[in-house]
Amino acid sequence: MGDTLISKKKPTYPIIPFLKDYLEMYSRSLKMPIFYDDLLRFSGSVAVMNKHDQDSLWVRVFYSDSDRKEIDEQLKQVYALLHSDGSSMTIPYLNVDCIDYCTFGNSKPFRIKIRNTLNDNFIYFYIKKADASRIYGLELEHMLSPHNLNFLAHKSTLIEEHIAGIPGDEFIRDFLPKCTIAERSQIAKSFVKFNERCMIRLLGDMRAYNYVIIPIHDFDKVIYKIRAIDFDQQCYEGRLKVYRPQFFKENLPMVNLVKEHLTKTSVDQYKIEERATIARRILGNETRLTHLLKCMLNDHISSPEKINQLRNEVYELTKQASFKKSKSMGEVLRSAFHFVKRNYKNHEMLRVNH
Repeated sequence: MGDTLISKKKPTYPIIPFLKDYLEMYSRSLKMPIFYDDLLRFSGSVAVMNKHDQDSLWVRVFYSDSDRKEIDEQLKQVYALLHSDGSSMTIPYLNVDCIDYCTFGNSKPFRIKIRNTLNDNFIYFYIKKADASRIYGLELEHMLSPHNLNFLAHKSTLIEEHIAGIPGDEFIRDFLPKCTIAERSQIAKSFVKFNERCMIRLLGDMRAYNYVIIPIHDFDKVIYKIRAIDFDQQCYEGRLKVYRPQFFKENLPMVNLVKEHLTKTSVDQYKIEERATIARRILGNETRLTHLLKCMLNDHISSPEKINQLRNEVYELTKQASFKKSKSMGEVLRSAFHFVKRNYKNHEMLRVNH
């Protein structure tokens, strides 16, 4: 369990022409008024503390007066591109409240807080270095999870919308102890499904701080959903355990919930439900997903050693020959999707015949 599963540093992979064409086709690439490197010109910073007065690992950055005025206008334009039609109509009513920078992790993001001065509503978005792994992860999340994602990529810059929710580590520490037995059982169910979803689409490193818990009020109960917020480790590592959240020590309280509140029969049932849901999403997004997989087949987003290790470990789990023949992470993922689709269609045929 834990950090030993993850390589010390994942390289940043550039956007290849195939992926660039894909992004343009699906309106994910627009000309940006500002780039990631422009925001690195800050002249000072102060630490941002969390509500417990602890270092949040973010710093609030400051710019010279001349730079700040230009950057503010450009960030408002980015907001208009990400959340509207890009027109300047809303820009006079926007204010850039703060710009924060995080040196923790691979993407070293800037977090932008934009406030609407008419009603004081605010929203966050992130500006990061463009990384092909992350873009593949965002697109796969958009197509194969219950959630749509809004992002833009242009040249060396990636813009991502904020995903709202309670950070997993904070939820486990502050909220989980107060949950009822019924709520704990429901969280366990969500974790089983989340675990299965990550493994099938090869999204790695889902330690507790890389996902959020979203409480949804439904009549007289609260349903807890789990949603990934970091897509940096898409199809990179060689160990299959990296793609299964259950094997990280930070998620041990969630694993214990499953052991305490779910029977093996229930766990198996929820896994089958999630596989069927993903199979339907694969079939429903077949054209776009095939296009994305073609990009991945022509891309290099991992090392030959990691690809070889992963294909062998997945083969040991499934005994499907197609995994042994995979020569890239794209081929491993394509084989995983074919495996899920084939099982779903076979079960559907059996159900119809009976």
